[in-house]
Amino acid sequence: MSRRSLEGNITETSIKSAELQEEISLLIYTPPNFTPLQTYDVLICQDGNDYFQLGRLPRQIEHLINEGEIRETIVVGIPYPSVSERRKRYHPNGEKVESYIRFLANEVIPFLDKTYPTHQLASSRTLAGDSLAATVSLLTSLKYPSLFGQVMMHSPYVNELVMQNVSTYNKIENIAIYHVIGTKETAVKTTNGQTLDFVTPNRQLQAILREKPFAYTYEEFDGDHTWTYWQKDLPRGLITLLS
Repeated sequence: MSRRSLEGNITETSIKSAELQEEISLLIYTPPNFTPLQTYDVLICQDGNDYFQLGRLPRQIEHLINEGEIRETIVVGIPYPSVSERRKRYHPNGEKVESYIRFLANEVIPFLDKTYPTHQLASSRTLAGDSLAATVSLLTSLKYPSLFGQVMMHSPYVNELVMQNVSTYNKIENIAIYHVIGTKETAVKTTNGQTLDFVTPNRQLQAILREKPFAYTYEEFDGDHTWTYWQKDLPRGLITLLS
């Protein structure tokens, strides 16, 4: 991980998770001139290594903060230990998805609020993810909207269970959602060897999301299911949610 040219700081830490029964690593970026005398927004990224390395997220966040485009934000990246474990934690039907969602709500948030000067408001906490990581971010916010008020989704995996979760959402809390999909994502090779159309289910999901009282932004980009396109789109998503 390159830390050159960053004025802010990246640290690595870990927390013992009772929900997942293991030690979970965290990458934490604090912006330039970080001080405990100020409070900060928090952006929590599933697929943490990918956001920090392939998405160059700390550098992009820092540039936008320096330009006055977004609020001062602490970024937390949660890496996954293996592809199979990622699927168990992030897939809507994964055997550890409920535990992972509780881990975010019951363990990550208390740790961050105790360790860093955070705003401690749902509207100041954003969950982000790409593909399956976007899916679990959405599911977490739908379950705990009083904790996570914003979601940034790049090309989420969408199945019936995801659409059902959105359709039946009836809590009083509003959620701000940024949602993008590439028009060339019609034959995506998934980690379990399938080839799936991501475009059609995402368009179906946006139709359901538009019916909810969410602050909702939906865009389609000319590209496929890769970080080449997600990295370029990150500034738009960040400005939409964190301006």
